Amino acid sequence: MKEFMTIGQITKPHGVKGEVKIFPLTDDVRRFRKLKTVFIEDKEVKVVWFKLQADRVILKFEGIETMDEAEKLRNKYLKVKREDAIKLPKDTHFVVDLIGCKVYDTEEKEIGEVFDIIKTPANDVYWVKNGKKEVLIPVLKDIVYDIDIENKKITIKPVGEWQDED
Repeated sequence: MKEFMTIGQITKPHGVKGEVKIFPLTDDVRRFRKLKTVFIEDKEVKVVWFKLQADRVILKFEGIETMDEAEKLRNKYLKVKREDAIKLPKDTHFVVDLIGCKVYDTEEKEIGEVFDIIKTPANDVYWVKNGKKEVLIPVLKDIVYDIDIENKKITIKPVGEWQDED
């Protein structure tokens, strides 16, 4: 498992006193409230204060006092140590842990590898690629039977039972 989790990307400076605007890469922007430090390019930086906006977060970092200093951080990612990541509810997983998992059906036929997760209002969808073909797998309990993060393996119901085959 990865040691660091990416929680946001700096999009641009905000104001003239070194604040930066963050595009959150987390489901719950309130997680920024408890943020004391972050890592930017493997360097630990202290968070002085934050402000939540509708779709962005404004952060002030210790040692960044001017707009020019903040500009140098543009497009950089904010990371936290895995142990400082939010605690997930039971039967949920971080996207970073699901990407790259091999997907098999209950008959041990390999479907492919999770390339991305698509968020929809009803449920998430695993975008699975195997080089030749792509499959979109709805993340529903009657389709996804088991997720084994340690072994990077996901077991699903055979595709033909829930999707029209070509």
